[in-house]
Amino acid sequence: MGTSKESAVIMKSLRKAFFRNTLVQSLLGMIAAGYVWIVRVTSSWVDENKDVTQAAWAGSEPVIIAFWHNRLFLMPYCWPSRAAFHMLISAHADGRLISKTVSWFGISTVIGSSSKGGSQATRELVRLLQNGTAVGITPDGPRGPRMQSGDGAVALAKLSGVTIVPAAVATSRRRLLSSWDKLIIPLPFSKGARVWGAPISVPQDCDASDLSQLREELEHSLIAVSNRADAMVGQTVIAPARRDT
Repeated sequence: MGTSKESAVIMKSLRKAFFRNTLVQSLLGMIAAGYVWIVRVTSSWVDENKDVTQAAWAGSEPVIIAFWHNRLFLMPYCWPSRAAFHMLISAHADGRLISKTVSWFGISTVIGSSSKGGSQATRELVRLLQNGTAVGITPDGPRGPRMQSGDGAVALAKLSGVTIVPAAVATSRRRLLSSWDKLIIPLPFSKGARVWGAPISVPQDCDASDLSQLREELEHSLIAVSNRADAMVGQTVIAPARRDT
């Protein structure tokens, strides 16, 4: 019995080492990007309220695009622009894979977390925004709870003085993984919907109470645009995690 357990531990360690290998991740990222491209070109797309992002797409105005973690693989469909765009991605292996994937669509990444206001990642995001570059952030990432907003996005908006735009993408054909966020894997030959919510401004002189209210506003808006995108393509909405989780 002990030998069997030891073998299982060894195999698990080998699998982790394999998928963390830089060359393997680059190859998997290329394959994933090819798959994302196939879904995009074989699907028909409709947009709602895209006017709020026109200045950002033109590269004339920075913006913070906020979206739930479970729609990470859909994000390349949400930035149909050659303007510079950076996404905040976790340092975990799955985060690095997503970084390799989105790089094929001209999307750069900042590795780290926005949950700690003094972190290097936050400072880098503020620098990018103040230099006119748009960024993307998942307010419930990297560990959840699902579809519950942390303070990172509103804190970043306060520090940078840049507006947040909630966004969601959905496809009529998909698979949901059994991960904490119910990660969406879009399928080819779908009907796709991209929805943007009303911009949220965070005054740089707001206090903790104001930030809490704005965080709730962002959370409600992200749930609304996600539900709207799912409804537009005939999909069942994904429920947020229960508060006690």
